[in-house]
Amino acid sequence: MIYKVYYQENAVEVPVRENTQSLYVEADSEREVRAILKHLSYNIELIQLLEGNHLEYEQASSDFKVEKF
Repeated sequence: MIYKVYYQENAVEVPVRENTQSLYVEADSEREVRAILKHLSYNIELIQLLEGNHLEYEQASSDFKVEKF
């Protein structure tokens, strides 16, 4: 399954919408995504499962790249 993760790079600062970034991770569950990203010290705002039309839409974007950890 592919998950889209919305995050702030610095977990110590107050989150600002304009600084929110996203990345795509392949994992079996949201818990696994959190475990994969734990070492990065990101402030994770949302982990969203992509499936169906939403996944197809994201894959059509030039920014779509599944990260390998």
